[in-house]
Amino acid sequence: MSSLVLGFQEIERTQLYLVGGKGFNLGELSKIEGIRVPEGFCVSTAGYQKAIGQNETYHALLDRLTMLKVKERDQIGEISRKIPRLVMNLALQFVLVRLLKIYHMPLLLANKTPI
Repeated sequence: MSSLVLGFQEIERTQLYLVGGKGFNLGELSKIEGIRVPEGFCVSTAGYQKAIGQNETYHALLDRLTMLKVKERDQIGEISRKIPRLVMNLALQFVLVRLLKIYHMPLLLANKTPI
């Protein structure tokens, strides 16, 4: 795929730092004969950082969070609930775009199929 999105079969033993423990273990299991692991992929830490790093909303929420006082618990809670949802949406968008570029575009170009 790419260094930003890795299929389980592509994960090497030296890439624990790149995909994290869960992704690494799924990669290892997928290479053992007789163990069935559904096809899947991991967003690498570099891919995650790229997706998050370019998002202004994420940084604005973090900035607001750092400015709040402890007594402003309601606002802290509100912002804290928004951040994981935002991160999940960003990760999904990032993965979908990468997968489309990697898999769909070459098929479209090879078949000259209109979108």
